[in-house]
Order: sequence, then structure tokens, then C-alpha cells
Amino acid sequence: MNRRRSSSFAGAILGAALLLPGTVLYSQTAPDNTKVNKEDQNKSAPNADKAKNTSSDTEVMAHIRRDIVKDKSLSTYAHNIKIVSTHGKVTLRGPVHSDEEKQTIEQYAKKYAGDQNVTDELTVKGDGK
Repeated sequence: MNRRRSSSFAGAILGAALLLPGTVLYSQTAPDNTKVNKEDQNKSAPNADKAKNTSSDTEVMAHIRRDIVKDKSLSTYAHNIKIVSTHGKVTLRGPVHSDEEKQTIEQYAKKYAGDQNVTDELTVKGDGK
């Protein structure tokens, strides 16, 4: 009987120990971009709904997104910026962590849309990766 209790007690301790790291991992606060997303409610601001579905605009957005996501030196914020292409004109919006990220993303956009066709509305959040 004592052996059975010891075994049950050890199992309970082990189970609790396995759950503890998961609890700590998931108790962190998620990033909150609520203020940034409120800008999308501005009717004149470019957003994904205003992007054209022409094949050339879709291709430009896809190429830019692909280059940004492939660049592992960029932060998660940078990987998730908004890219809107309308009639060959590209607008970049959202927060990034540094001026370097901002410049890198702008260069990717200019590579596909051309120097005169990119509007950079990226904001530098500035709190590291």
C-alpha cells in the first residue's frame, strides 16, 4: 500500500513539474498592436482592402513579402508590416524596431516597384528585437 502511495505521489509531482514550464511559457503577455491597427480605420490610409488584385500588383507584393520574410535578421514586427500595391505604387506601413530595418524593407520594395513608386510609412518602435 505504501509503495502504491509513493508511486502515485511521485507521478503527481512529475506531472506538476511537466506542467510548470508550460504555465510559465504561456503566461507572458502577447504583443499588443491595437494602437497601430487603429490607423487602419482611417478611410484614406492604404490598407490591404485597397490593394488591387491585378496580377502585377499581386506579384510585386508577393516578391517584397518573400524577401522580407526570408531575411532572418529582421524582427517579427518587420516581417509583419503591411504592404499595399495599387497601380504599381507600393505603400509600406507598420512598426519596425530600427532605422536599419526600415531602410532594408524600403530597399526590398524599391527593388520590385522602383525608387519613385514606394511610399514609406513605417514607424520605428525602437525597443530592440
